[in-house]
Amino acid sequence: MARRCLLTVKPFRIFVAGISFFSLFLVMTSLGGHLLARRQGDSPFTVRAEVLGGPESRLVLKRISEMLEAILKRMDHLTSPSSPSPSLRLQQLSHALHRIQPLGLVERIQAIAQNVSDMAEKVERILQHSLDSNRGRGRGAGLCVVPDHPQYPHCRSKVDWMRSRWISDPCYAFYGVDGSDCSFLSYLSQVERFCPPAAWRNQSAPPSTYRPPSPPPRIQAGFRADVGPLLEQLGCRKEAFCLMRRRVVRLASLWSSAARRLDDRLRHTWRQQKKVLVHVGFLTEESGDTFSSRVLKGGPLGELVQWADIMSALHMLGHDLSISVSQRELQGFLGVRPGRGSCPLTGGLPFDLIYTDYHGLQHLKRHMGLSLRTHRCHLRVIDSFGTEPVYNHEEYATQHGYITSWGHWNLSPGQYMTMFPHTPDNSFMGFVAEEPNNSERSSIRRNKAHNMAVIYGKEAAMWKGKEKFLSILHEYMEVHGTVYSESQRPLEVPAFVQNHGLLGQHDLQLLLRRAKLFVGFGFPYEGPAPLEAIANGCIFLQPKFTQPHSSLNHEFFKGKPTSRQVSSQHPYAEQHIGKPHVFTVDFNSSQQLHTAIREIMRTKVEPFLPYEYSCEGMLERVHAYIHNQDFCSPQATFPPVNMSSVWPGSPPSPFVLLPSESALSWASNVRAPPSWPPLSSLRLLASLEGQSCVEACKRAGLICEPSYFHYINIREAFRGLKLQCVEVEEKEHPVCPAFTVGSGACCLQKEPLLSSCAGAGPEQLRLCPCRGYRKGQVALCPHCL
Repeated sequence: MARRCLLTVKPFRIFVAGISFFSLFLVMTSLGGHLLARRQGDSPFTVRAEVLGGPESRLVLKRISEMLEAILKRMDHLTSPSSPSPSLRLQQLSHALHRIQPLGLVERIQAIAQNVSDMAEKVERILQHSLDSNRGRGRGAGLCVVPDHPQYPHCRSKVDWMRSRWISDPCYAFYGVDGSDCSFLSYLSQVERFCPPAAWRNQSAPPSTYRPPSPPPRIQAGFRADVGPLLEQLGCRKEAFCLMRRRVVRLASLWSSAARRLDDRLRHTWRQQKKVLVHVGFLTEESGDTFSSRVLKGGPLGELVQWADIMSALHMLGHDLSISVSQRELQGFLGVRPGRGSCPLTGGLPFDLIYTDYHGLQHLKRHMGLSLRTHRCHLRVIDSFGTEPVYNHEEYATQHGYITSWGHWNLSPGQYMTMFPHTPDNSFMGFVAEEPNNSERSSIRRNKAHNMAVIYGKEAAMWKGKEKFLSILHEYMEVHGTVYSESQRPLEVPAFVQNHGLLGQHDLQLLLRRAKLFVGFGFPYEGPAPLEAIANGCIFLQPKFTQPHSSLNHEFFKGKPTSRQVSSQHPYAEQHIGKPHVFTVDFNSSQQLHTAIREIMRTKVEPFLPYEYSCEGMLERVHAYIHNQDFCSPQATFPPVNMSSVWPGSPPSPFVLLPSESALSWASNVRAPPSWPPLSSLRLLASLEGQSCVEACKRAGLICEPSYFHYINIREAFRGLKLQCVEVEEKEHPVCPAFTVGSGACCLQKEPLLSSCAGAGPEQLRLCPCRGYRKGQVALCPHCL
């Protein structure tokens, strides 16, 4: 028993040593910051190596040396077996750390010492409980023997792990773990289920059997007309939420009328209400919340606009919505135990869906630990710029250099939801642009000024270096700006520009309804403002990038989990809207600028908004996702294993060549397995050499559908497209399935998470699964609703 007690106390000795060196590290870090702060003009983001000099610095180093020596000597005493009780040890350590007082950091060290002392008392109580339990276990030998059970092969190794690591997370103590084998076996049988049930109890006691909770009753989701309950949940805790709240109020009537129209179109179809958690990770204090402080200073608002619209759509669709904006709230909603996420959820996930962002994923991992892997299929990640499969797959990204701060989560690529339809690998979530009603459209026609331009740039830095362009524009039009300024006029804004300052959404709408032209300077990329301007009858003029911007050549995209090539400031406006509403011009060419502005002066346009960015379009899209996207059910193997009984010998191809086309469709005489989108929309074609499936499908007037890769990843797809494979090999590569020109080698996809519409190889003809789409709603096929 003495040996077991020693094993139990040993982790505490390591714990004390770790806390001591951590405290010293904090002191050194704080001292370093203190000394560096004395240098004028140093950037807080610059790492500088320097040699300390002068009497003051030498004295500081001498004191640090003495302090370190004193703490190390104290550690020899504190960690010895004959040292006092744990709380007294930490009290002595606190006194040793008080020698740092001359450095002016007494308050910080006192706080650390107090926290360490509190932790020591808790650990001492647990250790005492452990000693008592061990004594009791000695009296009742045989009741807590670790069993060898063939159905639980990891039980013994898990008990050994718990013996050395059970104090690593407070959640174990929450479940009654106290350092005894009985408590280990109780926890491992009832919570993590690595050991047989009731193995630690008296065998005469009836075994306890685990009964999974019964599924909650199915409740109908009814469309709502009132945003009041959503406003109560949002509140106005910080400026970012006040902005979202104002947006919900302003669009309330549009949401309500759109919900009625969609309800009529769906013919009042029964829809199951989902329990949905929305955790806005980037607005939590733990993530820094840099957005709230910039809301009133011209900072980016696109993410706030999108989150407000997502919550509005979920609420209007009738789902049970919970909103979390802190880790404490997240922990409470999930019902996870206090600690660092080492203990799993015991009652199942209390939500059907969790909408969050990359910051929120980190929070979920911290609190859910290994449970996140079990429940990750319920996640929907709001990701403005998208995450391509090669960045999402952790092992492939690590081996092939696709290293970013955001990827590597091994989710299904469709679980990432973007602001614009960048790549079909991800789901297009979108947002709403405010659309004028009939009376407002009439007012726009009457009051539209034909020589007024508004510049898209709220921050003064965006205007720097644009003097030549502005002077050309000023030859034709009055130039207006909405640049934030705390006091005087920003120096970057020319005197001929009428600056209105930072405007609220309503005042900005009024300004856009008078203007003829809305001009982008090249940044910010892909924001909501151009769509709002076009919806208010403006023409959008933006720069064409002579060399596309990407993570390879532009600082803004570096570290983002995408290799997408951005051809202009707003590719969606350029490719999906175009003339006469959008002009994309090389701003470095004065001739092109003069020609474009003169053409714009002659062009008349009506207010225009793509359907997918209207309230009804977003409600339709979110409804289709919620009730059709299923990332939790495992996909059945394809072709089915019993197909040989239907197709004796070599099974025929499930594809048929379309007449007068070089594409395949699903054969009408072959029963299509259940899928969404339905396989009746499939159009299978081969790309050109070196072309991605995004480009190949677009060339055919279609869109790539990644969910179809599962059904075309078979040899019959090559035969149907008349591609003669010399050999067929399964590979983990984003271009597969593909045919290699020259060698005739064919590859099938071995890792479904790497199936990618965006992938391309220099010598490969890719097999591309395409589909049609509804006019104005690229996310849905004609029969997807």
